[in-house]
Amino acid sequence: MTESRKSLLINCDMGESFGTWQMGQDQEIMPYIDMANIACGFHAGDANVMQRTVMLALQYNVKIGAHPAYPDLQGFGRRSMTLAKGEIRALMCYQLGALEGITKACGGSLHHVKPHGALYNDMMRDKDTLLQVIQAVSDYDEELLLVLQATSRNQEHQELAAEYGVNLCFEAFSDRAYQDDGLLVPRNQQGALLSKDEAIAQARAIMQQGKVSSVRGTELTMQIDTLCIHGDGSDALPIARQLYEQKIKDQ
Repeated sequence: MTESRKSLLINCDMGESFGTWQMGQDQEIMPYIDMANIACGFHAGDANVMQRTVMLALQYNVKIGAHPAYPDLQGFGRRSMTLAKGEIRALMCYQLGALEGITKACGGSLHHVKPHGALYNDMMRDKDTLLQVIQAVSDYDEELLLVLQATSRNQEHQELAAEYGVNLCFEAFSDRAYQDDGLLVPRNQQGALLSKDEAIAQARAIMQQGKVSSVRGTELTMQIDTLCIHGDGSDALPIARQLYEQKIKDQ
């Protein structure tokens, strides 16, 4: 389902506040994105935050996606968990159901699913975890797109997903550094997070050329459908604004 590079969708992780604790700049960023990945309560978000974020997405005609995670509020979903077979499928369906209920009540519908944090990283490294994620989406609603990181294994992953009737949406990251294998540099390593200028430069290379350079200088070519901005980053708003302007210019 890869589109031309000039029509890449911009996605952002959103709705990651909890109670009175605030995270991100959702109100300011939403006008500049195409897809909102909304936290479903396990790593961030609660009923009020989800409702507020969904209504904001609908206001700006942004596609609504679920951002399910391991049950890890204290660690913001960034710690891996060893779960029994089937638990990932259950916790994903639980979170998708919560967000879809709120979305339907607001007059909208779900468009995609993008796992968060450690769950996302684990599924990219471990086939069994990826299979459980795919099965969860298939069990819940196979019409939903599943967002996966674009790598040299796109075709393999698409074939696996197709066995369960699930279509994939491949993404690249504007604000994260890449390893030579095409996966992200872990957040606990130096240089994992790019500066604003570095992120904008990397994003433009991805949008215009479909290429990104690893931390060691290896040029990686990727087939992608969407470009991610992390909404919790301090530079998320200026990055989103400049990428939106670049996208409009390229069209």
